[in-house]
Amino acid sequence: MVAIVHVPSPGSLAAADAKAFAAWIDHVAAAYAPAERAAIGKALDSALVRYTGLRTADGEPWLDRSLGTAGIVAALKLDADSVRAAILLGAPFAPGFDAPALAESVGAEVAQIVVGAARMGAIRAAPGSAAREDHDLQAENLRKMLLAMVEDIRVVLIKLAERTQALRFLVGSDDTPADARAQAARETLDLFAPLANRLGVWQLKWELEDLSLRALEPEAYQRIAGLLDERRLDRQHYIENVQATLKRELAAAGVKAEVSGRAKHIYSIWNKMRRKQRGIESLYDIRAVRILVDEVKDCYAALGVVHNLWSPVPREFDDYIAKPKANNYRSLHTAVIGPEDKPLEVQIRTFDMHRQSEHGVAAHWRYKEGAHVGRRDPGYEEKIAWLRQVLDWKDAVADAGEWLQQFKSSLFTDTIYVLTPQGKVVDLPRGATPVDFAYAVHTSLGHRCRGAKVDGVMVPLNHVLSSGQRVEIVAVKQGGPSRDWLNPELGYVHSHRARAKVRQWFKAQQVEETIAHGRDQVERELARAGMTALKLDAVAAEAGYAKIEDFFAAVARAEINLRALQNAIRAVGKPGAALPAGAVEERVVARESKAAGAGSGILIVGVDRLMTGLARCCKPAPPDAIVGFVTRGKGISIHRQSCSNVARMRERQPERLITADWGRPRDEVFPVDVIVESMDRQGLLRDISEVFSREKINVTAVNTLSKNLQARMAFTLEVRGLDELKRTLALVRDVPGVLSASRR
Repeated sequence: MVAIVHVPSPGSLAAADAKAFAAWIDHVAAAYAPAERAAIGKALDSALVRYTGLRTADGEPWLDRSLGTAGIVAALKLDADSVRAAILLGAPFAPGFDAPALAESVGAEVAQIVVGAARMGAIRAAPGSAAREDHDLQAENLRKMLLAMVEDIRVVLIKLAERTQALRFLVGSDDTPADARAQAARETLDLFAPLANRLGVWQLKWELEDLSLRALEPEAYQRIAGLLDERRLDRQHYIENVQATLKRELAAAGVKAEVSGRAKHIYSIWNKMRRKQRGIESLYDIRAVRILVDEVKDCYAALGVVHNLWSPVPREFDDYIAKPKANNYRSLHTAVIGPEDKPLEVQIRTFDMHRQSEHGVAAHWRYKEGAHVGRRDPGYEEKIAWLRQVLDWKDAVADAGEWLQQFKSSLFTDTIYVLTPQGKVVDLPRGATPVDFAYAVHTSLGHRCRGAKVDGVMVPLNHVLSSGQRVEIVAVKQGGPSRDWLNPELGYVHSHRARAKVRQWFKAQQVEETIAHGRDQVERELARAGMTALKLDAVAAEAGYAKIEDFFAAVARAEINLRALQNAIRAVGKPGAALPAGAVEERVVARESKAAGAGSGILIVGVDRLMTGLARCCKPAPPDAIVGFVTRGKGISIHRQSCSNVARMRERQPERLITADWGRPRDEVFPVDVIVESMDRQGLLRDISEVFSREKINVTAVNTLSKNLQARMAFTLEVRGLDELKRTLALVRDVPGVLSASRR
């Protein structure tokens, strides 16, 4: 039968007196030794002093909350220290709380439990997720964290008792807002009821679920409770008659058995009605009995007796002995049409099977809570199985001191659970640092991590995290990891995942540097050939590379020699050359040029009235130091003295180079090429163009290429001189996202 734990309370703080408290202690501490009862009384005296005017966050007086919790803890037959800790649960919330002083007055062990329970209370369930699977996974991680962050499992049991008392207050108070009541109920169903279930504290699990249903679905709760109450007496008489009949028939068949009634709690009935979409009368297990026998053969003998007495319901028989459930649950389940033609469920199992199902099956919670919570973790389930066996201490250990040592455990020694600022749980290997946390949240956050706050306090990046802490990462907008993070002696990175991500970043950087070096080589060759407007994709395709990055890397590694590169450039530069298949055309914007282009104001030393033109490879502009080159039939080509083509001409045809000067200033503009490197974002080209527009600079061509969130833009501008160009480039560098702006 379902056993709900209720222990009388001395009432509210205002109405309590010494006599009432004494009666309460006598009731709660009746099972403890005189010295333990005295210690419980001292804890109560301390609580009376600390709790004056103190209320919980939901409005219940802390004295009522703590005494109600202590009553539940005592009914669970935990030790006297647990009862004392439950009485002092509100101490950390009293003004001027001093943990060392509490440890000195009540003992380090009790103080540790009190502080641990308060720490658990700070963990809240995250708001409901739109994705049910994600929500369930988060709830499961929270449950694991609640167990992992305590060294003494009594903390969890006391917290379950405290949550039960809190729900009793919330559902019984008319002053509690409905949304606060509903939030507490949802949190209970997500976290605490499943914890109570897997720890084997069945009576708390049932009450937590029923109270939560009463808060979330009050009409459904009252309807089911009313239906059960209306027929409670009849159902009780019915079960008694069934028990008497079974005992008589089993004895006649020579089967030694124990027969008992089994009631379903309201939440379970509601859940099954909703799942099967049936009314309460159509549920076969509203009326149920359980038969316990000594041996497996007796189970089947008892089954034969049951089916001989009453007609079995088709498709309602399950043999979990021959074919146990995945969680090793074993029993026979059958439904029959019992006396008065009413459905009746009968469970048949051995005493050993019953003890196993009640206390020793770690995976039972997965059957109750659903199969969509997450992947099976054998190590985790093994620890929970051990824990549930320890909880059955009263049958296994006679000495209280011995079972107390078994109660203390170092669960989940390999994993810690920490929180993001949004309340999401992140599981990390023990010894993890804020850098490991950042990479676990997102790879980009790990790369940009520069600092961390733990529970609001700045810590170094090699700080070792603990379960239950809230971690906030301080990150820059752009950047990468430090090579120091890979040094194991410095302790920045502990997890294999984070270490692999750091190594990948540096490997990618080496690749990017190689590609950038190859790009520079290709662009220099294009400038020498006077073909800077050529599509780089087309040149790469002509050289036999489908991806331009592979082409640049091959050039940097000298896999493509200079002659082959020049041949590819000349092939693409032929008039009418088409883009290769699959090539992506870059964005190009062109405007009518206002530059004269003839260099009419340039003076050629010693010669007059010669046709001059500005070289396209270096695009000189005053006051660049310039030099003239005598072409064949096209006059004098004016180059910058620093132009790479001029250096080659000096070596091969120095006699064709002549001195040149800009002469007196004239009202004309000169084309120049500039390169802008920036982080790619929406509206970037518009912002840069606005700078040129404000400076009244004509843009005759734009060539942009974006990759890996970075943009490279080539502009051809018309300026009156380098002073105007320098001023404009300085303004461009101030545009958000721009990394560099320079003349080519």
